[in-house]
Amino acid sequence: MSALSDQLVSFAILAYLVAMISHAVEYALGNSRARVAAAPARELVGAGVGAAGGSTPDAPVDGGASAAERTARRARLGGLVAVAATALGALLHLGALVTRGLAADRMPWGNMYEFVLTGTWIGVAAWLVVLWKRPQLRRLGLFMSLVMVLLVATAELVLYTPIVPLVPALNSYWFVIHVSTIVFASGIFLLGAVPAVAFLMRSGYEQGRRSFPYTLAKRLPAAAGLERLTFVLHAFAFPVFTFAVIAGAIWAEAAWGRPWGWDPKETWSFISWVIYAGYLHARATPSVKRNVATWLAIVGFLTMLMNLFGVNIFFEGLHSYGGLD
Repeated sequence: MSALSDQLVSFAILAYLVAMISHAVEYALGNSRARVAAAPARELVGAGVGAAGGSTPDAPVDGGASAAERTARRARLGGLVAVAATALGALLHLGALVTRGLAADRMPWGNMYEFVLTGTWIGVAAWLVVLWKRPQLRRLGLFMSLVMVLLVATAELVLYTPIVPLVPALNSYWFVIHVSTIVFASGIFLLGAVPAVAFLMRSGYEQGRRSFPYTLAKRLPAAAGLERLTFVLHAFAFPVFTFAVIAGAIWAEAAWGRPWGWDPKETWSFISWVIYAGYLHARATPSVKRNVATWLAIVGFLTMLMNLFGVNIFFEGLHSYGGLD
């Protein structure tokens, strides 16, 4: 089962890579379609010389329109292939988690490798739900698939840990309660960071700024929809994250005789909680610009990454269960 899990993770990475490439093709063909559609209008100037000149004004227009339609169909096909590859990757990803859990005879959340695998799967599963509800956001898939390739590949190539029994401190029913909620919230925050970054890019484009991501930004959905999605995802994940922190404190009281001790992971969890609370407060305050509030959401996710990677790798504490040597 363990070997099967490892193979499924590799196939999932390949599927996410295919999704990313297909989304990139959709972006490229979308830009080409705009150029092809503009060509007939320019050709009409030369086509209006009349019958005496032997011109056929309809031919360039029809040809241009047909080229634009063909390009549009190819772009749409690229998008559909990307969605199908993402769904396939999510199924393979889920299979890897299930087989890992069966091989370990426990929930697959005992170390950094398993935590990242679970959190990224929750993120991509939530993305597929969003896509089902709002298919017009499909082009966000380029960024989501890029994140999935980077994180899942990092887990497989850098964080991989052979299956071992849980450390004694984790043998508790609170393990399921606390870790399941914290990993669920982390997966939703992961997804929420994607439209947050896209919103900042798109809003800059809509305001007339021509910066490095201009080509990508002009193909993104409208900024207002991206900002609204960012808020909805964070408003959904924040109460779950709050419950996870409280559950962790209760578990700490039962395991270590104190609910809070400013352990490095506890400290960074508190920092993340404060920043995400600040984002939601700023988002609800009319005087705060949406760009400023969204930056808080991005900073919050960076603190979550610090808590996951930085604390486990560089700090020692009661939560040092990363599984890395």
